[in-house]
Amino acid sequence: MIAERFSDRCLAVSCVGPWLVARFDSPHAVVSWAVVGGGLGEALWVVWRHVEEHELRPPTHAARWLRARMRENGLHGAVGLLTSRRLDSWVQAHHVAGVVAANCVATVGLGNALRAGDPPGPYARIGTINVLCRVDVALAPAALLEALAIATEAKAAAILESGVVSGRSGQPATGTGTDCIVIACPRARARAPYAGKHTDVGAAIGGAVLDAVRAGAHAWKAERGLR
Repeated sequence: MIAERFSDRCLAVSCVGPWLVARFDSPHAVVSWAVVGGGLGEALWVVWRHVEEHELRPPTHAARWLRARMRENGLHGAVGLLTSRRLDSWVQAHHVAGVVAANCVATVGLGNALRAGDPPGPYARIGTINVLCRVDVALAPAALLEALAIATEAKAAAILESGVVSGRSGQPATGTGTDCIVIACPRARARAPYAGKHTDVGAAIGGAVLDAVRAGAHAWKAERGLR
């Protein structure tokens, strides 16, 4: 679904000005390769900052620039993402597998579509996929990393389904050159040790990410009159 605001007991999402803000009900364990707050850590928010191409032209340092904008807006300590995608195009999906539920929030822009294994090179066009997936059970550190792998597979599957091709090789794309995924879970002493495809955790995360990225890719294509 495309929405301006989403809220459940544990996750609230709102779009205000150049910010999309996802706030948890309590500090969560997080893992990502985000430009600000990446790695394994803890956060109460995950935020997207909309940017225009000219804002990040060299010699601008993207991480320092975003960190400063976050500080100015009282978002210090959040995981920070950058996107050129319209923030009001964000999508949300919910998936339940057994006793585990996952919520995914994503922005999907495919102007910079590439295929894993394409030769490196400069940006031809801007566009990125940013994904947050929250699962409602605590995960051990290794399970958080496994969850990140499952979410990445699901993102790639959705883009392959979309039929979008790499702007560099012309082969079916698996994402863009600047994608980022954040996995979040509540903190607790008892933690699930695994998050693979044979677990409820993996199935919930995979299903939520697949549905959200699929919806976002469909919307991006529809805006451009693509089938």
